[in-house]
Amino acid sequence: MVVESSIVSLNVGVPENISLKKDKQIISGINKQSVGWKAVFLSFNGLSGDEQADLKNHGGPDKAVCAYPVEHYKHWKDHHDMNVTEGAFGENLLLRGMPETKVCIGDIYEWGESLIQVSQPRQPCYKLAEKHGIPSLPLFVRENGFSGYYFRVLKEGMVSAEDELIKQTSGPAVSIAEINMLTYQPINDHEPIFALLHSPVLAESWKKTLRKKYGIAETAGDDR
Repeated sequence: MVVESSIVSLNVGVPENISLKKDKQIISGINKQSVGWKAVFLSFNGLSGDEQADLKNHGGPDKAVCAYPVEHYKHWKDHHDMNVTEGAFGENLLLRGMPETKVCIGDIYEWGESLIQVSQPRQPCYKLAEKHGIPSLPLFVRENGFSGYYFRVLKEGMVSAEDELIKQTSGPAVSIAEINMLTYQPINDHEPIFALLHSPVLAESWKKTLRKKYGIAETAGDDR
């Protein structure tokens, strides 16, 4: 099996007020801190010690682990003067060697005692903008495709930053970068969209996003 990447940091966090204004409250679990080399338990719903405030849009089986490529940090520092350190994008896993162009939905990795599967891109929201004080940050992420992505958990177990991600199975040849492009950039050919809607490994929440954008009825795309 192939070792795909190294883990730069493993991060968890709990909900807290992230508003930069004294008279405003925005509760989010986006602020993550590294647990160092300590092993933590990974369940089907996420890492022990990691919590979300908005359970409707964050967390759950298809968004159990959020990952972000460390290679993008240089872009955010150089082009947006952002102070980016471990967990800057609310990621649980800061990874080296697994950009969105290389990672495909359905890819399965062994991580410590667990098995995890790529489920969807990360969709940036206003809380990311609030955390960094840059209102247009979600738009920048959609434009450049530096989104990160989520894993679902197929097998629970203890994991740590010392464990390597070892690819076990490759998914359909549709990368996270391609899904971002089909979701956010104008396209004329809808066949790739219908193919994604029929994919058994793309998260249902992302399928809903695609249906809404392209005006596709639920019965027209998904045969899960």
